[in-house]
Amino acid sequence: MSTPDAGGGQRHRRLLGLWRNPSVRREIAALDAQRDCQRIVHLLTAYEFPADIQRATELALFHTYGSQSISALLDRTGQFSKLGQKRYDDTRLLIAQFMESGWASDPGQRSIAQMNHIHAHYRIDNEDFLFVLWTFIDFPLRWLDAFGWRRVTAHERQAWFHYWVEIGRRMRLQHIPGSPEAFDAFVQAYEARQLHHTPANERVAQATIAIMAAWLPKPLRGAVAPVVRTLVPARLLPAIGMHAPSPVLKALVHGALKLRALAKRGLPWEAYPTMLANTRNRTYPGQCYRIEELGPPFAHRPQAGSEDQGELEGEAQAQVKRAG
Repeated sequence: MSTPDAGGGQRHRRLLGLWRNPSVRREIAALDAQRDCQRIVHLLTAYEFPADIQRATELALFHTYGSQSISALLDRTGQFSKLGQKRYDDTRLLIAQFMESGWASDPGQRSIAQMNHIHAHYRIDNEDFLFVLWTFIDFPLRWLDAFGWRRVTAHERQAWFHYWVEIGRRMRLQHIPGSPEAFDAFVQAYEARQLHHTPANERVAQATIAIMAAWLPKPLRGAVAPVVRTLVPARLLPAIGMHAPSPVLKALVHGALKLRALAKRGLPWEAYPTMLANTRNRTYPGQCYRIEELGPPFAHRPQAGSEDQGELEGEAQAQVKRAG
């Protein structure tokens, strides 16, 4: 199985130090969509669409706040209202570890183990986990089709699906739908039951908007909520207590994002590759954190020593068998 490696930076360096290297797409096309899905996801997130995938995963998490059961738990913990930026950074860092280096790497195994450890403190239904997993499969692909500098190929879509299904297995999820179509059907039924307004939905959504607004200068913060309303699915808005955006604003926001995509087609401006080491970290300046200390304080753990890594890997494999 092909896994992310450290040599890609030299192999796929920018042409003349400026332009995106087509060798990335050639490598993706030559890989197997299932066997090599870790490598394909690394190439998509580090080289082809780093900023776009990050924005899309933020919207994916935002969509989950429309679920009554998910928001009830998040609201009860108070993590978003009390420690919103830390909660956001912890989640982003845990997910980015295995997206950057693969689920079988040391940081990948540790991040999945930490996520499972955190979730074990709560009673969470399997269908809620599946809904969250679906958002990570669906939202980045929809975003890239609408606002990416190029469309995602069928080959890349297959790899993306296989990758997240395996992550779901390693997170002990049960009854994962075996195809995108089956997953869409599951989510349609789930949303019919769960996507209804509650005060908790609204509180968690507003707390998240406050986190995003804090990233901007004060004069621009009031624009965050209206812009978010133009980017999330219309069916989410009533569930989180938001009204539909004006057609004019939606056209302006979408038009600006399409112009951005056109500009990036000619000259990308992200770091190449974009890795955790060269991205901004508001909660942990200088990337000073341990994976086992990401999440609520009660879920902090000592880091497993090298002698325990084989045991951890064996446990992960056992979890996969149980979930499969």
